[in-house]
Amino acid sequence: MKILARINWVYSTLVIFTGLLLKILFYPFVPRPYASKIAAWFIRLLIFVHVRKVGEPDPEAQMYIINHQSELDIGVIESTTQRELAWVAKKELFEVPFFSLAVRLSREIPLERESKSALVALLKAAKERIDDGRIVCIFPEGTRSESGRMRRFKPGAKLIADKLGLTVQPVVLIHTARFFSTKRMTAAPGMITAIYLESFTADKSDKKWLETVQHQMQETYDRYVQKENV
Repeated sequence: MKILARINWVYSTLVIFTGLLLKILFYPFVPRPYASKIAAWFIRLLIFVHVRKVGEPDPEAQMYIINHQSELDIGVIESTTQRELAWVAKKELFEVPFFSLAVRLSREIPLERESKSALVALLKAAKERIDDGRIVCIFPEGTRSESGRMRRFKPGAKLIADKLGLTVQPVVLIHTARFFSTKRMTAAPGMITAIYLESFTADKSDKKWLETVQHQMQETYDRYVQKENV
């Protein structure tokens, strides 16, 4: 089984790279945001991952807060909403060959970690994307967690949402790491659940709303996993 999982991982990795290549090739020729959507559906279909959507994307949402487990997470969100998304990604990705072209073409938002001086640029970029009709998407954990326990949310999402007064929608992804994990070099076909929770307007007077959202998302994750195991 381990050998099969490793073979599936190599195959899935090639599919993901091919999907990114399709995005790059299509981007100059198709209307926004179809290049990203085509790439997401291409990857999902060829690695045989199905998505069960619970709840609906809020048409008024301006930010998605999403838990992060796998490289599949972006494709899952892209393929379950028709809106154009703007992903907040670590600045280093904008310097990596091939990946940099994909993120720069679609004007994703670079995040310089541990840099307070970069906050102004981050806020400006987020406002520009929102004014352009896009949804800012952020993984507040800052990195992937495959354990099922979400890492403590970093304050960046709250800073952006508070400053710009955004309508925020939390999204909980279930088991994406089970079906593709670079850390374990395993992959498998299966069913991922994407849960769109109720949206809200950021209130900067509430100092702990991000902690409340994390608790709600973790509770939702645990509840759905428990139901699957019954």
